[in-house]
Amino acid sequence: MTTTSPAATRPGGLRVGVQRFGTFLSGMIMPNIAAFIAWGFITMLFIPAGFFGADSPFGWHWAGVAEIIGGGGDSAVIGWQGAMTAVAEGADGNILAYVGLVGPMVTYLLPLLIANTAGRMVYGERGGVVATIATVGVIVGTNIPMFLGAMIMGPIAAWITKQMDRLWDGKIRPGFEMLVNNFSAGILGMILAIVGFFAFGPVMLGISAALGAAVDWLVSLNLLPLVSIIVEPAKVLFLNNAINHGVFTPLGIEQAAETGKSILFLIEANPGPGLGLLLAFTFFGVGAAKASAPGAAIIQFFGGIHEIYFPYALSKPTTILALIAGGAAGVTTNMVLGGGLAFPAAPGSIIAVTAAAVGPGVANLLVVYLSVIIAATVTFLITGVILRASRKRDLAAEGDAFGAAIAQTEANKGKSSAAMDALRTSTGASASEATAAPTTTTIAAAPIETIVFACDAGMGSSAMGASVLRNKLKKAGIEDITVTNQAIANLDGSADVVITQQQLTERATAKSPNSVHVSVDNFMNSPKYEEVVEMVRAQRKDTE
Repeated sequence: MTTTSPAATRPGGLRVGVQRFGTFLSGMIMPNIAAFIAWGFITMLFIPAGFFGADSPFGWHWAGVAEIIGGGGDSAVIGWQGAMTAVAEGADGNILAYVGLVGPMVTYLLPLLIANTAGRMVYGERGGVVATIATVGVIVGTNIPMFLGAMIMGPIAAWITKQMDRLWDGKIRPGFEMLVNNFSAGILGMILAIVGFFAFGPVMLGISAALGAAVDWLVSLNLLPLVSIIVEPAKVLFLNNAINHGVFTPLGIEQAAETGKSILFLIEANPGPGLGLLLAFTFFGVGAAKASAPGAAIIQFFGGIHEIYFPYALSKPTTILALIAGGAAGVTTNMVLGGGLAFPAAPGSIIAVTAAAVGPGVANLLVVYLSVIIAATVTFLITGVILRASRKRDLAAEGDAFGAAIAQTEANKGKSSAAMDALRTSTGASASEATAAPTTTTIAAAPIETIVFACDAGMGSSAMGASVLRNKLKKAGIEDITVTNQAIANLDGSADVVITQQQLTERATAKSPNSVHVSVDNFMNSPKYEEVVEMVRAQRKDTE
């Protein structure tokens, strides 16, 4: 049984273009966040100023081990054999110091992971390999961590590989395919690496320097808080990924590599403004928004799903001014007191923020907490004034305003999500279900062995949906079905059944046309899952 719904009308314009660009940028970064966290923890623990370093703020120097892992120390004195060393300046002249993990990870591992991910997004494994080779040239051709270079060279190299393969597609004699494919990719990778070293690297140095100078200029004039005027409205409209992953994250990593932390990681990820907004709706809101705000606050603050507060801001657009003020207050606090994170906080929950803030020291952690509290307080107070001033009008017009705001949030994002469906469940305002077009049902003819949940990133809501269906199949006594989750871009047509949210079904059908496609509104709790289970059970009975 597959259900398909008419595709939603796709809005056009600059906003959608920026959204897609931001989605592409976040697609390079988000799958590799675990590597950033690993690097952040190693840095936090083993650099000289880390927990176990020679200059530990707690006096916990783990002599020898900290130098071997974090880099530094005299290898002749420490005596650990076989580890990579490099010439460094010591107290009595040059010494052979340990290279450690921190430097190679930020210089080579992280940019190459980004480049490989970007290449795979453009042209699969082959694109990822050539993108990685080409990015090595950019990395070695510069003297700073080359994240921006990886985010640009990676997609370009994969695209060039794709165009190259089209030149002789179908023209290679049988038996020579592997020879041509391997040599062409290797030669192209070599050329792009050389171009990256001599041409691309210096250009990226200039771009990085210009962006860094712009941030330094804003800081020197105490204008960095004004960035919130752009960031906070952009978050509500899902336009923040281009700014956050395209500018703040690469520059923040460079700053963190030099100073151990960066304020740029907190400009967009600070959970304070969203918490303040939701608390204000909890105390001063009306109707469905007031009833659902407490639960939304918990999800936003501890789970890091910021999108859950966007409908509240859209239901009362003037509260975006409160978000701007709260964001600016948080940035000001960190700017004045020197707060920052050692690595990106993803998702932007207080738990991830704590993990990334504790490395530079307890004092830094307290400053970051203060910035969250101040941001939440400022947003709460201003939102409270706005809600109190319009309370009578809101009570009179409460009706469908919040449900319409949820629908508007999904329209801004270009897709539905489990967070928005949770709000609908708690408020009973499911506008999309009320207006859904009739669906058609098709019985799956081929044996069902593989079911894939697909979403944009293939990491969040689809993973939750796959887990729910997996449990339902298990309770039904069906254990020979493989249920996985994937990004739509990675669908290869091998899945027997593909389950997507309604707004994404058209894209999934184009990627996997021979699969049975099921459209759902809610990945977490859809009645369609019971129909899928019954379809599988009925098919099993027919084959017995």
